[in-house]
Amino acid sequence: MAESGYSPLTKTYHSLRPAVPLPPLSQPLSVSSYTISLLRSPTTPTSAALSTTTFLIDAATGHCITYTAFLQQVSSLSSSLKSILSKNDVAFILSPPSTHIPILYFSLLALGVVISPANPISSPSEINHQIQLSKPAVAFATAETSRKLPPNIRTILLDSAEFLTMLEPRTVNDKNDVVVRQTDSAAILYSSGTTGRVKGVVLTHRNLISVIGGFYHSKLSDVDENGVDVHPVSLFTIPLFHVFGFFMLIRAASLGESLVLMEKFDFLKMLEAVERYKVTYIPVAPPLVVALAKSELVDKYDLSSLRLLGCGGAALGKEVSERFRERFPNVEIHQGYGMTETAGGATRTTGPEETKRYGSAGRLAENMEAKIVDPESGEALPPGKRGELWLRGPAIMKGYAGDDEATAATLDSEGWLKTGDLCYFDSEGFLFIVDRLKELIKYKAYQVPPAELEHLLQSIPEIADAAVIPYPDDEAGEIPMAYVVRKPGSTISATQIMDSVAKQVAPYKKIRRVAFINSIPKSPAGKILRRELVNYALSSCPSSKL
Repeated sequence: MAESGYSPLTKTYHSLRPAVPLPPLSQPLSVSSYTISLLRSPTTPTSAALSTTTFLIDAATGHCITYTAFLQQVSSLSSSLKSILSKNDVAFILSPPSTHIPILYFSLLALGVVISPANPISSPSEINHQIQLSKPAVAFATAETSRKLPPNIRTILLDSAEFLTMLEPRTVNDKNDVVVRQTDSAAILYSSGTTGRVKGVVLTHRNLISVIGGFYHSKLSDVDENGVDVHPVSLFTIPLFHVFGFFMLIRAASLGESLVLMEKFDFLKMLEAVERYKVTYIPVAPPLVVALAKSELVDKYDLSSLRLLGCGGAALGKEVSERFRERFPNVEIHQGYGMTETAGGATRTTGPEETKRYGSAGRLAENMEAKIVDPESGEALPPGKRGELWLRGPAIMKGYAGDDEATAATLDSEGWLKTGDLCYFDSEGFLFIVDRLKELIKYKAYQVPPAELEHLLQSIPEIADAAVIPYPDDEAGEIPMAYVVRKPGSTISATQIMDSVAKQVAPYKKIRRVAFINSIPKSPAGKILRRELVNYALSSCPSSKL
C-alpha cells in the first residue's frame, strides 16, 4: 500500500493511523458506560483522583463539579428517570449549554434512552419539524426555551426545583439493569439537507464508542515547555447540540479533562475564561481562529496556557494559519473533517508536522476507510484526482430518522456513506475539500440549506423567483445571499425581503445580502445554476447587505 493509504487493488483509501481496539460488538455496552470505563482506567492520568479533579466549570459563575460528584449525579438522575422513561424512548433536549447538560446526556444514554438535542435558538416551526422526526416521549428544556415546544409534550425544566431534586444524592438500591446494545440508537442529531428539509441523523452507541475510542487511544501527552505534565482544561465555545460539541464533550470525560462551559459565546468572556481557568485546549470554528489572529483585544489577556485548537466546520486558509502561528507560536491548530452522519470524526491532523499541511483536513481517522468517486462515471479514483468522498467504518450513522428514501440515497448496500463533498487525497494521504456537491452554505460552521430559504422567498407574493448562494465573508466564512426576481410592478426592497425571512428562521439562517436580477439561470432540467450566480456575485453586482 502506498504512503497515501490507497490500494490500487480495491481502489480504497485506508487509515494510516494505528488501528484502535474496540469492544466486541456482541458485548452489551452504552457509550456512557464505555466512557466511564476509560475515565477509570489506569491509563487515564486523573483516574486515581476523581474526587479532587474538576470535570465541569460554569464560566460565568465559577461553579465546579468534580468527577466523583458528576458520577453521583448521573446515578441519581438515572434512578429518577427510570420511572418516567423506557429504553428506546426519545428525549428531546432544548437548552443552552450548562453543567446540567452533560449529566443529563450521560444519564439518558446509560438508560438506553435516545437523546435528541436541538438548537435552542431555532424557531417554533423548525422545532415542530424536528419533533415530528424524532417523536419524543419527553422534552427537557429551560423555562425560557420551553415556550417554543408544543403544549402536548411532557416537559421537564432543567432550571426547576423538580430537576434539582433528581440530582440529589440518594441511596440507590436498584442498580441500572437496562441492557444497552452497541447497535442500539443513542442519539438523533439534526443535519440540514440539500432539499431544505432538516434530517434527523440516527447514531448508535457503537458509532460514538468508535469515535471516542479513536481519540482516547491516540491521545497526546500534554506537557509544558519544561516537560512537566499539564492537566488538560478545555473551553467549549461550540454548542453541545451540534455533533462537534456532542462528541467532544464525551471525549473530554473519557480523558479526565476539566471542561469550562459558556452558556452564550462572548469573545471577551472567552478570553477572560482562558486566563482565569488556564485553558489548554479549545475546539473552534474557523471564524474564531480569524478573531484570535486579528483582534487587538487578545493582547490584554494572559493566554499562555493555551496549547491547542481543534478546528472543524470548514477549511482554514494558509494566510490565516500563518498569521495565527505568528501570534501564538506555541499553539497548534489541528484541523479535521466530519459530518453529523460520521458521528463527527472522519479525518484530522495531529502533531506539529501534520498541522503544516495548510488547507488539509488531515488524514483518515482510525478504523475509517474512504473512496474518491467520480460523480459522473462512478469510478473510484487514485490520489490527486477529484471526486465525491465516500466513507465507511464503525462511526457511520445508522440512517435518517423516518426517512428511508434519504437513507437509501446516502448509504449504499456495502455501507459506504456518500458525503456529497468534492475532495481529493494527496500522495501522503491528506484530504483536501474542494467544494460541496451538496451546495450547503457554511455560516460560522452552521449548515444553511439554500433550498429552505428559496422556498421562503418564493412564498413572498411580490417575488417571482429566487435563488440563494454562498457569498464569501471574512468573519463567517460564507453568508447566505439571495438573487431575487421581482414580480412586474413590485417595489419590494432588499431590507423588506431580509426582514421577512429573518422572522421565520434561526438567526444563523438569515439572508444577509440581496441582489435583484431579471431571471435566475437554470439548467434545461430546471436546476438553479448556482456556480454562475456565485461568479456573477464575485464580479461585484449591486446588492444590499445586512
